[in-house]
Amino acid sequence: MVGQSPLSPGEGRAVLLEPFVHQVGGHTSMLRYDEHTVCKPLVSQELSFYESLPLAMRQFTPQYKGIVSVHLKKDSLGNLTLMASPGLGQPEGCGCLDKCKWAASASTEHGLVKWSHTQVTRTFRDSCPGKVLLRTDLQYYTDSLLEDANGNQPERKSYNPWGLHCHRQHLNRMSSKPNENKLHQFLLLENVVSKYSYPCILDLKMGTRQHGDDASEEKKARHIKKCEQSTSASLGVRICGMQVYQADTGHFLCKDKYYGRKLSPEGFRQTLRQFLCSGNQLRSELLEPIILRLKALLSVIRKQSSYRFYSSSLLIIYDGQEHKESTAPSDHPFPFPKTHGANPSRVDVRMIDFAHTTFKGSKSNPTPHDGPDHGYIFGLENLIKILQSLSEGK
Repeated sequence: MVGQSPLSPGEGRAVLLEPFVHQVGGHTSMLRYDEHTVCKPLVSQELSFYESLPLAMRQFTPQYKGIVSVHLKKDSLGNLTLMASPGLGQPEGCGCLDKCKWAASASTEHGLVKWSHTQVTRTFRDSCPGKVLLRTDLQYYTDSLLEDANGNQPERKSYNPWGLHCHRQHLNRMSSKPNENKLHQFLLLENVVSKYSYPCILDLKMGTRQHGDDASEEKKARHIKKCEQSTSASLGVRICGMQVYQADTGHFLCKDKYYGRKLSPEGFRQTLRQFLCSGNQLRSELLEPIILRLKALLSVIRKQSSYRFYSSSLLIIYDGQEHKESTAPSDHPFPFPKTHGANPSRVDVRMIDFAHTTFKGSKSNPTPHDGPDHGYIFGLENLIKILQSLSEGK
């Protein structure tokens, strides 16, 4: 969103950053920079990955667009503002932007206003296409962020709850920093769901190991336990978050990482099927293009010697609004969203979250590994097998 803000003369136009309403997993708050770009706090190891990204992997990762410097301001009422300057590697097309401003701010016809906690929640509702509602059985319905001035909770089913949960935690972390003048760096990345009217998103934590090489013994033990108690050990993949549009009700159904950790292999399979249901009907036409795209990714991962994608996720995305398919043959072996055009292709598969990814030559983590990431490959192979069984009606 681009708008004119009441900045000092010479500061130019401002971009208003907002919470990213379609975040289904992770723990870091994703922010919407513009329609096609999101941003997240910079981690040096993730930056190193994007800067060294093999050409063959680029179609399976978000496009890296640059870095912005951000600093926190707090007014006398406790409202937070983040000022971001795209000076360290700004995204394409943003040369005219001297500053971008976010936080507890929102645009109106008259410029900028401060967000109350209730307005944060309302923005999640208003940012969804067609003001569709999101429905969930998650445990933080009664979070104080969702209450209005009278203690009521009129917005309790009108947002993606996991995104709001992460956004709240992010604001709390930023506001607790003693040095409010400190500059924070954020990565600018492609918004991989921007082409979808009703993005159905499955966030899968991939691999049999989740801890990075630099993890403490306590963190290592914690992650090993999570893997052993979930489908990460048995299948090499577990569900970390999900939203799926229910065409029969006009709602999104949401699940979070705590739901995913409890699933058995059969529960994983049933949830995967649920993700591909638009209500009462299985979207069987999506299975083949998803499988083809996963097989293409598998072929690429098998060739990446020394890479370990610890704690990274894989997104499977499709549009919950069914489109009439063209009868014209496609020249591409697997459909994925085009850069331009109003009608996106039917599915996409993207790798995200590389804060603990390591590879030979990585400046952030010199620990060497040989051969491909077999834990990741194991997860991909099992995911493909399960989808193939659903395709065969088993």
